[in-house]
Amino acid sequence: MLKLPGLIDPHVHVREPGQTHKEDWDSVTQAALAGGVTMILAMPNTKPPIFDKATLNLALDAAKQKARCDYAQFLGAGPDNADKVAALANKAAGLKMYLDSTFGELRLDDMTLWMPHFEKFPKDFPIVLHSESRTMAAGILFAAIYDRPVHIAHVSLKEEILLIKAAKEKGIKVTCEVCPHHLFLTKPSRAERSGSEVEAGGRAEVRPRLATKEDVDALWQNMDVIDCFATDHAPHTLKEKDSENPPPGFPGLETLLPLLLTAVDDGPFGAAQGRLLTIDDVIQKSVINPRKIFKLPEQPETWIEVDEAAEYEIKAADQFTRCGWTPFEGWKVKGKVRKVVLRGKTAFEDGKILVKQGYGRNVRQ
Repeated sequence: MLKLPGLIDPHVHVREPGQTHKEDWDSVTQAALAGGVTMILAMPNTKPPIFDKATLNLALDAAKQKARCDYAQFLGAGPDNADKVAALANKAAGLKMYLDSTFGELRLDDMTLWMPHFEKFPKDFPIVLHSESRTMAAGILFAAIYDRPVHIAHVSLKEEILLIKAAKEKGIKVTCEVCPHHLFLTKPSRAERSGSEVEAGGRAEVRPRLATKEDVDALWQNMDVIDCFATDHAPHTLKEKDSENPPPGFPGLETLLPLLLTAVDDGPFGAAQGRLLTIDDVIQKSVINPRKIFKLPEQPETWIEVDEAAEYEIKAADQFTRCGWTPFEGWKVKGKVRKVVLRGKTAFEDGKILVKQGYGRNVRQ
């Protein structure tokens, strides 16, 4: 049995408030525990978005009642809320800025709207950027101009990882994360191993989009540049994904660790394809670095136990997420979470959630 620290996922879409038919604080934290994740950081693009004191309290009140693992909630940057979110910084996971298209109160149409947030949000709290390609380059420029750290979400392209590498070499304060689906899947939705692929159409829709094999290989070749693994857990129902206008996003909390452990084990998508990963990498990028980047407290008496020898197929029917599907359906993986201990109490064991709603703590409280 492999004993690991509880994992931290810094990029999770809870869907509460507003879309609890997809997920809520109860179901998402059950999924987290089943995946060996003992702390999640929740994204702010809910309905309504989390962008001021009232909406932050709305999310945190729901989390306090329902969450079964520990958590913090991001604030969203809008065109006119820089003062409001800066005043709430110590109560939030950080500030999320959507530099590419999003909706409503979080839409930042031009770079002049970025400036007040870079000026006013406290430098000892993180700013996370949803930015792709050229907007990512612009975000890194802002980090240099304002001499403050930024964290780039879900890096997916060769040009992005190489630019981040160059920025780090120049001393610019930038960190980044990568998602399992950008490490193991390529467009047009084919997996990087024989016999496995995501179904075409709406189920393959995700942002950033799945990239080419060259992009995927570049991520693996620059693993030392990547600071964190993050799922970007973004659940939508099958009905929504199979509709004429499918929303982008994959669930991921319950598949993160088995995918990584299978790569560590030099399985069919491991070192044989030049993709080297170690247990130390998993711990560094899923525990140590997220804690440092986001200034998170340690979780005392918290660990997970994984059966290294267990081989099985990923099946959505066995998962706790409310959305009812996974892009990794049928994938053969190695390494099954058997037990999760959170703050001295067994929270998950042999497929069962053992802590009640509300056991999770707000780590910013």
